[in-house]
Amino acid sequence: MTEVKQENTEQKMKFEEALAKLEQIVQQLETGALPLEESLAQFEEGMRLSKICGDKLAEVEGKIEVLVKRPDGNLAWGDYQQQPPMGLPRNG
Repeated sequence: MTEVKQENTEQKMKFEEALAKLEQIVQQLETGALPLEESLAQFEEGMRLSKICGDKLAEVEGKIEVLVKRPDGNLAWGDYQQQPPMGLPRNG
């Protein structure tokens, strides 16, 4: 598959599809039954799928809005990264 075709396919791949393929690869690698070359190829594919999942999650994170409790007690829609939900402290 050419690099451009592969990138287009990756952009269209759904998170759940990439995650399911990644889980299959992990199961295959955990058996230890694959030859070294096949294990390496599966590992590389797993890393590619992991990046797809991470990119998709980052994309969704940017779109998430949550209902947050303001200091005055009122609820308002806001960006989850700007304020912790319901007055809880943020991690990290």
